Order: sequence, then structure tokens, then C-alpha cells
Amino acid sequence: MTTDTTTAGPQTLDGWTCGTWTIDPAHTTVSFSARHLMSRVRGTFAEVSGQIVTDPDPAGSTVTAVIGTASVHTGNKMRDDHLRSADFFDVQTHPQMTFVSRTLHPAAGSWVLSGELTIRNITRTVDLEVEFLGSDPTGLQGEPRIGFSAQATISRRDFGVTFGLLADGTKLIIADKIDITLDVQAFPAS
Repeated sequence: MTTDTTTAGPQTLDGWTCGTWTIDPAHTTVSFSARHLMSRVRGTFAEVSGQIVTDPDPAGSTVTAVIGTASVHTGNKMRDDHLRSADFFDVQTHPQMTFVSRTLHPAAGSWVLSGELTIRNITRTVDLEVEFLGSDPTGLQGEPRIGFSAQATISRRDFGVTFGLLADGTKLIIADKIDITLDVQAFPAS
């Protein structure tokens, strides 16, 4: 799942290791950014879990992930509490968002992982551009590790989150488009 824009197709996946992997929350970052007024706000989710299955044919690989919505963190308690409210994630009713992959395919020098993202009980297809970062057979404590990075842009309106899109019909408070970046490290499932 390596990105190489200098060739017609994806690079050879040097270090590709087949197996079933558990996402390591201590070494995984789920981050987002959104335009807010005249700047961008960035945040992360601390609670992430899931599984990656890497197939001998990379196109046969799968991913499932669960993110705790209450674990959102932007560095501002008032904003974080608002994001947890019914205006945004509604964590009391929807404590998790999930991603389940459907296909992985090469596209224009990279790999695209398509899957179903569910936020607030609304499911939409999302395409992630994925880069395989490699594998390490001995990790930090002797265990194998594998790593990926992925990016996507979603419309929060598609998931029923419309608070603050326009204050008076002309002034942008919070943009509809949300940029997502995933940096994932995983170890063999037990």
C-alpha cells in the first residue's frame, strides 16, 4: 500500500508481511482538522482499536476499526465538551464510530481502501488513500510490527452533523469538509 506518484501503479510492497494484526492504540494516531472561522482546528481521538488482516495479495487485505467518540481531544476543554454534545458526536447516544473496509485497490500510483464509515448511526462509503510504511520483524520488544498511514476528506453533513456550517448564510463558522489522517501501527493478533 505504498504511494509512489512517479510510476503508473503502486510500488512493490517491500516488507509486506501477511497475517492478522491488532491495532496498537499506544502507537496509533487518529487525527482530524477542520476550518473554523479564519484558521484550522486540529484534534485527535485517544481510543482506537481494531484489526488488520494482510493477505498475500494486498488487494485481499481487510481492516476493521472502532473509535471512541468521547475520546476526542483538541486541546480546549470547552470545545471538546461541545464536540461530545448532540451538536456533533452525541457521545451519549453514539459512543463509537466504526470503519469496515470493503475493497483495497491500486489507483494512480497509490492504494485506495474503500469502506463503510459509521458516525452517529449513519453509514457512508469513504475512500482512504493508504501508504504502507513497512514492517519490522523484531519491533521494540522483539514482536513483529507493521505500519500504515492513510488520508481522506469527508463531509460532516453526510453524517448528519450540520452545526455551525453557516451562521447567517454568509459567514463560515465550521467547514463541512473534515480532513482525516490515520497513522497506524499494529502487532500480531494473539
